[in-house]
Amino acid sequence: MLSKIVRMSCLVLVTVLVLGCMTWAQTTEVAANPATHTLTIVIKGTIGPILSGVDPLGLDGKNGTVKILASESLSPKKHTSTSATYELPAGAIKVTAGDNHFSTTSPSKMIINLKSTADTLTLVVAGPDGVIVTDTTFLAKGSWTNAVLKHPGVFTPSPQKLTSAKTAGGPGCKLKYVIEGLTTVLGFSGTASNSETEDPVLPNPDADHYEVD
Repeated sequence: MLSKIVRMSCLVLVTVLVLGCMTWAQTTEVAANPATHTLTIVIKGTIGPILSGVDPLGLDGKNGTVKILASESLSPKKHTSTSATYELPAGAIKVTAGDNHFSTTSPSKMIINLKSTADTLTLVVAGPDGVIVTDTTFLAKGSWTNAVLKHPGVFTPSPQKLTSAKTAGGPGCKLKYVIEGLTTVLGFSGTASNSETEDPVLPNPDADHYEVD
């Protein structure tokens, strides 16, 4: 009788341990694979007028589009109480400016600044032939919450109308590029929109691996 009780107690203990390990493993797997999202921002409109420089690429009056993909799990490389600087990997930004089309082949900077008069999005991108492009977009004040200083996120409302800057150093949307030592600044008017999509959770290949003696 005593041995039967001992065997039953051992069986219960083993069952509890197995179920506990399975629950712990499931909890760990969920924690290790949290749902993440990809932020997509599209800025499109008309480039111009010329605010400074001579426009050697002939972009004045041409259509322009910038498409940005950024993981919302990114953390800023540096930040202040009102701004955050993120590094986007190669390929994260696609640019169309007139007849010029390219995707980034090196890391780019994305700077979000929550100013007293507007929320700004600044991109610093290396293009082909050594051109460096700085795109500055002025959004409505309060488009982002302070959470965007910790991780990228959507702005509201979307879309928003973009107004061109009137001077190279003044407020408003603008596009600056530097090529062969020449600096050109152009205005930009159009729209900015954004959205987010949940990334698929990929299976862990190790989870289906079993060793056979």
